[in-house]
Amino acid sequence: MSERLTGAEIFVRCLRAEGVKHVFGYPGATLLPIYDLMESHSIQHFMTRHEAGAVHAAEGYARASGRVGVCLTTSGPGATNLVTGITDAFMDSVPLVAFTGQVPSGMIGNDAFQEADIVGITRTITKHNYLVYDVSELGQVLKEAFHIAATGRPGPVLVDLPKDILVAKADFVYPDKVELRSYKPTLVGHPRQIRRVADAIKEAQKPVIYAGGGVIISGAADELRKLAEKTQIPVTLTLMGLGGLPGDHPLFLGMLGMHGTAYANYAVSNCDLLIAVGARFDDRVTGRLDGFAPHAKIVHIDIDPTSISKNVHVDIPVVGDARTILRELNKIAPKKRYKRWWDQIRLWRQENPLSYEEVKGEIKPQQAIRALLEACDEDTIVTTDVGQHQMWAAQYYAVKNPRTFISSGGLGTMGFGFPAALGAQVAKPDARVVALLGDGGFQMGAYEMATAMQYGLPVKVFILNNFFLGMVRQWQDLFWDRRYLFTDLAVNPDFVKLAEAYGAKGVLIERPERLKKDLKKALAIPGPVVIDCHVSKEENVFPMVPAGGAIREMIISGESVRKPGGTRHRKKAAVG
Repeated sequence: MSERLTGAEIFVRCLRAEGVKHVFGYPGATLLPIYDLMESHSIQHFMTRHEAGAVHAAEGYARASGRVGVCLTTSGPGATNLVTGITDAFMDSVPLVAFTGQVPSGMIGNDAFQEADIVGITRTITKHNYLVYDVSELGQVLKEAFHIAATGRPGPVLVDLPKDILVAKADFVYPDKVELRSYKPTLVGHPRQIRRVADAIKEAQKPVIYAGGGVIISGAADELRKLAEKTQIPVTLTLMGLGGLPGDHPLFLGMLGMHGTAYANYAVSNCDLLIAVGARFDDRVTGRLDGFAPHAKIVHIDIDPTSISKNVHVDIPVVGDARTILRELNKIAPKKRYKRWWDQIRLWRQENPLSYEEVKGEIKPQQAIRALLEACDEDTIVTTDVGQHQMWAAQYYAVKNPRTFISSGGLGTMGFGFPAALGAQVAKPDARVVALLGDGGFQMGAYEMATAMQYGLPVKVFILNNFFLGMVRQWQDLFWDRRYLFTDLAVNPDFVKLAEAYGAKGVLIERPERLKKDLKKALAIPGPVVIDCHVSKEENVFPMVPAGGAIREMIISGESVRKPGGTRHRKKAAVG
């Protein structure tokens, strides 16, 4: 005989059945039936100080562990405060289930207190969402939600829970498996298409592998490295793909795209075969589409068939799981050398290396990134916000392993990095976790220091503080005649005192000659630490592809040129 339970009891039992041990959230009256039960069911809840922090923490948890992240918030504003994080997870293919409280079923549509149509609001930013109207369907809904979030191209699923559903009773039924007629992701690539890829490699003279976040998600890093080493094809990675090949691997060209290395962009612009693996041809990667790999035959390996030929025409599509497909491709891919191609790439690397000019008495942000790399082991997890610090990290922090570099890619969300670091620390309690942030982004989530202190999460916050919204200021510098309107953060708080106000440790680093020593000491302090590192105020990120440009048309350095009309420009370089 089935056991009759309340909706709240069914909910927590379903979470336990899915192996959920950690939930990030913020309580409210509609969800009290759930909150009252979680501790007794050995589910640890981390109360963030804002719902946005809860969803970003769940993202960080998922990205660091590969498991589904879970967040839980109340109705109305609690639900709507999740929207940015859900969108972030949707664009970066993060497996996430967001649970929201809702007003009682009979009051939906009546503009009740703290009512919001969160299902309607999130319809375009979730893989799927549910409004539960029948408590007897709750077990089935939760099983489907976790299945959809974690399979195929992962993504967020939202489940809206009316208050009356949580107190109503039904038989507890949790299905063993899910069968959804309209949702059956393809995992195994077609053998004939894989053979075509191998033949294309054999015929190519100037190939490039372009790999993205799908390599990390599918666990295909080893297979990617084996393919590159067997064929000796150079590899470039997207921001989301960093760690897919060790950052110090001799076949690695660095990141490509708007702030990619010059030699990665030149290689892609001049290749005759481009093998895209788990990437979606994002505009920050491609630049102007007619200038992206214009001479190349293009292969696209991806689990999401809707991504293939969406932005760029693909000659050889292979739909399926990246790890499964690369494993089969490695069996038949030819051994090659491409000596002339590598000679050309080495020349580009020699002529246009990543570089910056040191200034006496100033800490350059690139120096700070290098110092962080030296101070951390290869298993350190680094999270970032979005902006200059993010791009410098992508350029100068050589990520060795998958799931150790966590960043907001598609949406570019300020305020992401710190709560994501907290989630990553929960997922990997024995790892060192560093939130690498700008001064602007930290202030969008600084209140989560209370969360770090309450739960003893020893995240180290490393702020590259230039007292500006740096990336926006860079655009003002290059394209708006240095009119620094509304980007000056001269009234930043004292971040050391702010940390101390929360009971954490604060460290100020201002002198370049003490950078490495002070950073190493700060990272060794137990518990949460805020490291306020003052860097050059007007340093710019180069290379840079201007808006509307092809990726071969880069601004390589900061050397100024003035043109008629007083507009400030920079020297460009184009190859191919």
